[in-house]
Amino acid sequence: MTDPRVIAIFGPTASGKSAIAAALAERLPVELVSADSAQVYRGLPILTNQSPAHLVGIRGLHEEMSVAEYQALAHAAIDAIAGRGAIPVVVGGTGLYFRAALSSLAVPPAPAPGARERWQACYDLLGPEQTYALLAQRDPAAAAVVHPNDRRRVVRALELAEVGLSLRGDALWRADTRLPTLIVGLEVPPEVLERRLEARARAMVEAGVADEVRAALAQPLSTTARKVMGLAEVAELLPEQAIAAIAIRHRQLAAYQRKWMRRIPGLVALRADRPFDEVADAILALARGGQRVPAGRAG
Repeated sequence: MTDPRVIAIFGPTASGKSAIAAALAERLPVELVSADSAQVYRGLPILTNQSPAHLVGIRGLHEEMSVAEYQALAHAAIDAIAGRGAIPVVVGGTGLYFRAALSSLAVPPAPAPGARERWQACYDLLGPEQTYALLAQRDPAAAAVVHPNDRRRVVRALELAEVGLSLRGDALWRADTRLPTLIVGLEVPPEVLERRLEARARAMVEAGVADEVRAALAQPLSTTARKVMGLAEVAELLPEQAIAAIAIRHRQLAAYQRKWMRRIPGLVALRADRPFDEVADAILALARGGQRVPAGRAG
């Protein structure tokens, strides 16, 4: 790709996204845009591993945040950066936020008040098979791509069917982006990522993440803020227990992020188990339309 107007970097947690983006900022006139659903919140900079970027710390912990709201803010930030003659660099760890920042998604609406609870109760009362049969009657296309035991997606499909929409109609992974975009996926061998995850968990605990979490839990939290990874694990644990708990959750998140990464159209995979400056140089070569850098896919 030549002359991309946006650079987008995705990868599992601890793959070096922020550090590589910062190295790019030393080489190009760029501004960073976070695509992380946890980093939108103030008050948890250690737990959410915040670094300077647009859309970091823009919500209080008592405030809700939807994908649709994020998408509007991300598009405005990207357009403003491009209008200043800089290159927006979207740095993502939340797959849906990452895709929403890059594309014009028709984001399904939030459920009507009480709808989710009603369908969850229906699922729990009738059981997976009967609830799935109900979905198959109301939206056969959605039922074709949802497993009966996937409670969350069955409930979401029923919410959408109730208002005349379909989960199957989601064009999340269409290939187009709003602006010409170079999408880079960072790949790190499992053993290297494991060491980084352990080191990050220990650094968080040593930096005082437990005090940060206890302060957050002492105030009202929105539904979306309560989903921030680690809130439930850290507050009451001893340091070594907290390190283990954070590492486990990060390992789970990294596996999920790798699945998202494999589904992103047009993504160029780059090895990230090397100095961050080298990865930034490889991205720069791609952005400038130089000779294609071998992906060197990690195992």
